[in-house]
Amino acid sequence: MNGKKQIFSVDTEETFSVSRRRFIQATGAFGLVAGFERLAPAYARPASGVNLWSDASGVGAVQKDVNLAIDHTPFGFAGRRAIATTINGSIPGPLLRFREGDTARIHVTNKLKEDTSIHWHGLLLPNAMDGVPGVTFPGIRPKEIFTYEFPLRQNGTYWYHSHSGMQEQLGHYGPLIIDPIGPEPFQYDREYVIMLSDWSFEDPHKVLDNIKKQSSYYNFQRRTLGDFFKDVDRSGLRATIADRMEWARMRMTPTDIADITGSTYTYLLNGLPPAANWTGLFRPGERVRLRFINAGAGTFFDVRIPGLEMTVVQVSGQNVQPVATDEFRIEIAQTVDVIVQPSADQAYTIFTEAMDRSGYARGTLAPRAGMSAVIPRRRPRPTLTMMDMGMAMSMGGHAGMAMPGMDMTADSKTPAAAPGAPPPMAGHDMAAMGNSSMPVPYAGFAGVLRDGTIVTASNLREPGTIPEPVMHGGDTHGTGSASPAMESRSRLHEPGAGLGEDGWRVLVYTDLKRLNPAPEFGPPTREFELHLTGNMERYMWSINGIKFSDARDPILLTHGERIRLTMVNDTMMAHPMHLHGVFMELENGHGAECPLLHTVNVKPAERVSLLITPMDSGSWAFHCHIMLHMEVGMFRVFKVSEPGSVATKSDGAHK
Repeated sequence: MNGKKQIFSVDTEETFSVSRRRFIQATGAFGLVAGFERLAPAYARPASGVNLWSDASGVGAVQKDVNLAIDHTPFGFAGRRAIATTINGSIPGPLLRFREGDTARIHVTNKLKEDTSIHWHGLLLPNAMDGVPGVTFPGIRPKEIFTYEFPLRQNGTYWYHSHSGMQEQLGHYGPLIIDPIGPEPFQYDREYVIMLSDWSFEDPHKVLDNIKKQSSYYNFQRRTLGDFFKDVDRSGLRATIADRMEWARMRMTPTDIADITGSTYTYLLNGLPPAANWTGLFRPGERVRLRFINAGAGTFFDVRIPGLEMTVVQVSGQNVQPVATDEFRIEIAQTVDVIVQPSADQAYTIFTEAMDRSGYARGTLAPRAGMSAVIPRRRPRPTLTMMDMGMAMSMGGHAGMAMPGMDMTADSKTPAAAPGAPPPMAGHDMAAMGNSSMPVPYAGFAGVLRDGTIVTASNLREPGTIPEPVMHGGDTHGTGSASPAMESRSRLHEPGAGLGEDGWRVLVYTDLKRLNPAPEFGPPTREFELHLTGNMERYMWSINGIKFSDARDPILLTHGERIRLTMVNDTMMAHPMHLHGVFMELENGHGAECPLLHTVNVKPAERVSLLITPMDSGSWAFHCHIMLHMEVGMFRVFKVSEPGSVATKSDGAHK
């Protein structure tokens, strides 16, 4: 690995190569900071090192008519030239602020030499305005002006981004806020947008080429010989060798937490690298609303503010019952609004650590300009276990089924069952489970179980409940799926790999309840199951073993029907799944208080179910929001019929 590839992420810790550290020591972070500061939008641009955009009563003018220009903008860093895809000349793009009930008109001029687009992430709008080329419109041609016009039917924190040519990785994204018609259900004195993202000086197409040739190309945190001897001391030689052989059989590694790491990524907060220290001011005792948006192309962030409790009040732009926490993981494409109340006359670090611990973005909350706080040390990178891969079971009262190399006792990373956790499977014959032809609940064509039973409201479980664990059947979903989990189960109560071992409170999905219960919360009339599939070694990502380019039919839904969508993650990586055009009700055990989400993270070997009532007709994209996973095939189209008509064609859900 040469130093040339490793010099572009600002970091003070000794994680990567000596050449990179020497480069940073020699040039300092000044060139990188100055380059990004020149591209910073008004709400993020430092004024004497501080952002003065703050007062909640006048945080920004409400807009109705907006002009955006998409262009290539060159900038320099230490003698190197880079070209960003900017919106009105900035990264991120400008803050768009509207009011619920108004009509937004956004005129987009394409100054690029290729097509572009803007998708309004999480907004409910007419199909033709959703902004997905080839699905809802042709795209915006070079030199063309396209006007998006749609009514604003909701409020909250959202964002917008390109759905064309991996432009999102090059800077084509920005924040979007819709103010409610009436008062907010919570009080605050000041607010800031905190937009997190990842930047690489490598062209995203080159990044994809690299990772397709070698899936671990950017992973410099693999297990070493030293780790082997540590495992021998802890588990014994035989168990350690068996564990290594099991991972080798699956062609996987337990350190594959992220495809792309800080070896090429610089992690940004409001478009600024860590050394720039974006700063938001407060007066001690004020309640400060922080609108976190993860606009990363490939990075989950773990967010904490040491010394401050965070109260979560909104997720996916939807108000939730307040939850106090010390840390939360924000998946790609998600938004999380929190309120903090710093009482001391001191600075606090907003620390957003990459899930794989290869870097971080950071900012500061301070009572005065020029202040900063201690930057926490990064934690050790997490590793996956066989239980993360669905290779261990706890069913019918059994303590577990040991696989080679697994310690099912003290060394298990899986937390104990928590309130709202799914119960163990009961009443199953373990011998029958070894028969791959056994019927598997919820695992078949849409509307039909494998045993031929028609799925109707009378034989579906109660809405809002958590699905029970299910053994994997005989269908491996083709060559596009490598080593599917033996068991899939709900993991909504688990914080995720690398979290929950510090003594801090960590937000989990079972904590979330919508602020006001759903006025109507009926049962689904049918359900279908989609498997998230992949082969990390070959870098293939798909749904039901088929990449999008080979999928023949859309998944057909009837306007106004009640659907249960069950997703099963048969891969070793987490997938933030986003469905356009509708909110999904996450079945997390809270019945009519189940939260509304536009994006849901599905952990490895996890079974997640969501309720959907499609009300806007047309074709809608459904995909993983890890940009490269979507690019290579983890993508489908849901097609909603016109009101009064019924979807009669096979929906292709199990193809």
